[in-house]
Amino acid sequence: MDRAQGNESGMTRREFLQKAALAGASLSLMGGLIGRASSIVMAADSDVVNVTWISPRGTLEVMDDYNLWVARKLGYFEEMKVDVTIEPGPLDALAVTRFVATGQADIGYPSPGVLTSSIDAGMPVTSVFGMMMNQVFGFALPESSSITDPRQLEGKRIALGSEGWKVIVDPMLVELGIDPSSVTYLNAGAQWGQATALGQADAALTWEGLRAQWGAQGLKLKYLIGQEWSKHPANSYAARRADLQNPAKREGLVRFLKATVMALEFAQANPKAAAQITYEQFPGLAAQMPPEVALESMRQLAYGYSGGKRAGEGWGYHDPQGWKDYLDTIYELGQTRRRLSVEETITNELVAEANDVDLERVKADAAAFTLKPEWSEVTLQGSM
Repeated sequence: MDRAQGNESGMTRREFLQKAALAGASLSLMGGLIGRASSIVMAADSDVVNVTWISPRGTLEVMDDYNLWVARKLGYFEEMKVDVTIEPGPLDALAVTRFVATGQADIGYPSPGVLTSSIDAGMPVTSVFGMMMNQVFGFALPESSSITDPRQLEGKRIALGSEGWKVIVDPMLVELGIDPSSVTYLNAGAQWGQATALGQADAALTWEGLRAQWGAQGLKLKYLIGQEWSKHPANSYAARRADLQNPAKREGLVRFLKATVMALEFAQANPKAAAQITYEQFPGLAAQMPPEVALESMRQLAYGYSGGKRAGEGWGYHDPQGWKDYLDTIYELGQTRRRLSVEETITNELVAEANDVDLERVKADAAAFTLKPEWSEVTLQGSM
């Protein structure tokens, strides 16, 4: 019932970040969505709701969005009577929020930096579902490094894939009590991880999911995982603020999020099945990574996605204090022109409804799923 739009670019997360890390990047490439209004509408002569979801990456060929493909494969979207169009989106940094704000899409997946820059610029959007409650970014270190605490990064060299990634790292350093001016940023391009493994930098910016890929490439690195020490938020699903005040459109958001929660629960119960479903959605993923790396990449992300549930607040919960600290930090760094409020940036009002699903039924679906031999033989490396 949902529709995945074409993804021929094959752009990786790294390439997307290189092009779009600066929140103020050009918005000239408006892509294939232009000219088609979305704005959560009921399908003609039915109670099916049409919803368009847009990625920030310019591609759908990643393990990150496994919940969408599981919800599609298992029929959860159809059961919730929501017809989902899944778009890769254009490459510009703010496009994911601008398309939502202008009604070209209904739900976007921005980073905190993109979300806050968009709100600061006057876009009427807000986060309705915190996919990852805590930090998705962290630091990679040479395997021989003596650094054991992220606070030891003061005065060190930090490798980035793009100079624009400074806007990601600076708030992390401030949270650690480090003056960003004390560090030296090394713009190492696409080989920033390799440069760090070779000792050309003391640390490199990394994120959940990438650790598995770098390990598969043979890079000798160890990690300071951000969600273990940072309370700053990560990417979330954003929608128009006005849609929360419209009963029909609000219902459309809730239905979409219910199907998402069902898919997240399915993946937690049977991670290999979720990875197999996602991996088989795009043949290009096989060229990027073998099944064991795809599963570990998904697992790292899934552990972050389950942060709200582990905290007893449910999937999609935003930590208001973490967001407040982040909003204060980016204002003091000059990344927003005014100090944004927590209330205009995030809302938890849909979280309880989204989590009101039949968990036993989902667990039964997960138990009944038949894995292919190559997936049944893969070993899960850690917690979900």
